[in-house]
Amino acid sequence: MRFPFRLTMEHFPPATTRFAAVVLAALTLAGCQMAAMPLLTRPTALLGGAFSVAGPRGYCVDPAATREQDDTAVVLMGRCRGALAVAPALLTMSVGPAASSGVLAAGGAALTTYFSSPEGRAALSRTGTAADVTVIEALGAGDAYLLHLNDVAVGEYWRAVVGLKGRLVTISANGTEDTPLSPMVGRDLVDATLAALHRVN
Repeated sequence: MRFPFRLTMEHFPPATTRFAAVVLAALTLAGCQMAAMPLLTRPTALLGGAFSVAGPRGYCVDPAATREQDDTAVVLMGRCRGALAVAPALLTMSVGPAASSGVLAAGGAALTTYFSSPEGRAALSRTGTAADVTVIEALGAGDAYLLHLNDVAVGEYWRAVVGLKGRLVTISANGTEDTPLSPMVGRDLVDATLAALHRVN
């Protein structure tokens, strides 16, 4: 599965340009193929032990789909083998470089302005086309910033942006082609993933 993100920043003022550049790096995901999930959920250390990831109960890291490069990482999680009581879903986490979370100091209003702009919506779009994405809702939840989005490629879903251990982290929850994920369940999974990441970091 590929998540091609593009961003044009030439019309942004310098402060917003820096924010957009860091967000783009966090949102840029490599193509990944989900492998057979492990049996148990357990924390996974990344970046030489500098950061750890864990998912909600019943969701496991796919080691074959995890990518680490330089000081960044992308992690995919799916339903653990045998965890039939939880919804089939794909949880995607991207971990930015050290000190990248500083861009969140701009605050919720700046985040909303950026993600509502054509450049921000293009960055969120699965196709890189701003018109494909609608921001339904944007809100703060604790130390995280949450986006309820509609993308013509995948439908409605939730994404979180948060700073953890000085790194900008994004989280999204999507269903499968055969089993779409309702927005309510998607929000619950994003919230549960945020809690798991706080717990292991």
